[in-house]
Amino acid sequence: MAANNPTALFGNSQPAASAAEDTDDTGDADDTGNHASRFDADAFLTGLDAIYTAHRAGQDADAYLQQAMTDAENAGDDAGLLTVLNETMGFYRSQGRHEENQWIVQRALELGLRMGLTGSEAWTTTLINAATAMRAAHHYDQAADLYRQALDSAAATYGPHDRRLAALHNNLSMLYSETGHPNKAHDELTQAMAILNDSGTDPHTDPDIASTDVNLALVELDLWHEARNREAAGGDAGQAQTSAELLDQAHEHAQHALSVYRHGNLTHSAHYASALAGAAQVQFTRGAFADAVMLYRKALDVIAECYGTDTDYYRTTSDNLQAAEDAMAQQAKQSGTSSDITDTTTTTAFPDASAGGDDLSPDITGLALAKRMWLEYGKPMIAERYPHYQGRIAVGLVGHGSECYGFDDNLSHDHDFGPGFCLWLTDEDYAQIGERLQADYDALPTRFLGFGPRQSTPRTQGDGRRVGVFRIGDFFESLTGYRQAPAADRPHEWLMLDEATLAAATNGQVFADPLGAFSKTRQGFKLMPDDVRLSLISRRLGMISQAGQYNLPRMLRRGDGSAAWMSVSMFADAVSSLVFLINTPVSAGYAPYYKWRFAALRRLSARMGTRLAGVCGKVEQVLRLAGVACYGESGQAHDAATAMDALIDAVCADIVAELKREGLTDSDERFLEWQRPYVEAHIADDAACLHSL
Repeated sequence: MAANNPTALFGNSQPAASAAEDTDDTGDADDTGNHASRFDADAFLTGLDAIYTAHRAGQDADAYLQQAMTDAENAGDDAGLLTVLNETMGFYRSQGRHEENQWIVQRALELGLRMGLTGSEAWTTTLINAATAMRAAHHYDQAADLYRQALDSAAATYGPHDRRLAALHNNLSMLYSETGHPNKAHDELTQAMAILNDSGTDPHTDPDIASTDVNLALVELDLWHEARNREAAGGDAGQAQTSAELLDQAHEHAQHALSVYRHGNLTHSAHYASALAGAAQVQFTRGAFADAVMLYRKALDVIAECYGTDTDYYRTTSDNLQAAEDAMAQQAKQSGTSSDITDTTTTTAFPDASAGGDDLSPDITGLALAKRMWLEYGKPMIAERYPHYQGRIAVGLVGHGSECYGFDDNLSHDHDFGPGFCLWLTDEDYAQIGERLQADYDALPTRFLGFGPRQSTPRTQGDGRRVGVFRIGDFFESLTGYRQAPAADRPHEWLMLDEATLAAATNGQVFADPLGAFSKTRQGFKLMPDDVRLSLISRRLGMISQAGQYNLPRMLRRGDGSAAWMSVSMFADAVSSLVFLINTPVSAGYAPYYKWRFAALRRLSARMGTRLAGVCGKVEQVLRLAGVACYGESGQAHDAATAMDALIDAVCADIVAELKREGLTDSDERFLEWQRPYVEAHIADDAACLHSL
């Protein structure tokens, strides 16, 4: 169970401001000899602070940051642009937009080097922000390297009692925690706390101390797990603190953090959510499940207020709340008491998967079930039996199945559902421990939280199994036919991979990947070459035009309702695919197979900043009208067909407007077949497979 800190420790405004202050922002001259309009970094930061203060980050921050980047670039203000990039790194991290953030990180580092900032406070700040973004994206090797550079830079640019140095130690501790080195993490936090206590601020109202308290509590929970395992094995408790002492310390730090936020009147701060979630995790570990539930619910309220609900931070905390509710219900069931909490809704922990009823909402999602089983059984098993491989094994749930897309409900429990998770190994590690690890995995309990044993259909057994131990290459080959993504210069191979296949290879969740090998391979399948993406966009434009704009009205006029119905289906399929392609696979993922296509499209369309977001609703209206238009009585059918035609025209107009916005066309032509040459003109590769005949 994870309690994430969603934003850079101690806030983002000061680091970005430092970047601006330490560089010359007089603006470059344009080619006429006149100076471009100056970018006002202070005004930008003030405006961004206003958005955060009003808790409008989820709605307004992305557009504000994008506009600021454009304004700084147009002004030729590198210092201002670096300020914006630093802020964007923090915001994208808070939203879980890690793939997009990779380009922001790269751009900020290249800009800082070009400006000659090495050896300055601005460079130290940029390194810290970049390292933290890479850590949040689970690119741990890159994060470690950037943190090391930041420490070297800080030694020359920060004083020994500079609070920003405490922030650096805090962030480095998170890297150590996430890569399985809790003792190193604790040492970093101890250094951070010493700096903060020496800074002269009131420790009872200092939010930086509260953040450090939260991180100490979480690290002490990791140390508690180690101590408990050591004690269970009969180890010498005199060598280290006992598990009871560590749990008491974690509780003390978590409670002090909450006290700081209350005394400082900071309970609407985004960081307060981290303190609440951290305290909830401590209470969960102590077995105080009702307290954990209440704290997680408060944390969700703050996250929703500050960031909205469509973020990894909100989803992770929701999963943790579900786990706490399950545990509370189980505890109540065993004791024979009610699991009700005042002013809350009781959750049933152990549903009967075969039970009927109108409510299909799952009491626990497949991803949450997999993560809980990993944390309670898999992770301790690895620590006990494969301690030398703890830093090398990737864990998660990815692939086929509605639970991997997050769309499972109670109906999904009738097949290929139950306790289980994936363990991914390199070829070298699999040769050493693969068969033995699979045997140990098979020995784990087959029932968990009232579910199981897992009932696998014939196609999901043997080489087609969905859980267990896999070579990384074998896993992706079983899904795609490739052990790793095709090279960018082999577009024909990319075109052989349909979107549903790529969606299955890149969905789900990775719970842990300390080595980074699995995530690197998985990311390769998300990085579709842009020439391939543009070629597919052209193909979708052709099908939208052929099926929706040309053949649908012709089939209706012929009175062939069945052919018209097929045209509507092809139109909807092409439009939904196009929306994912326009939003880019690295950001939006891929359109899944037909069963979950519209569930995924609705989710994408509800996300902030999605392009062509309004198209989903219009296409669904077309589908609702299709039955009447294709098979209704003549008067009703004519009215439905007229309405359908207007909606399809509106969808095509939206698409043309988006193509123009992206610079892919300068034509206003709404018959989308004629837009294809404009799009294909942007394809650099001359491979015949990328161009329409």
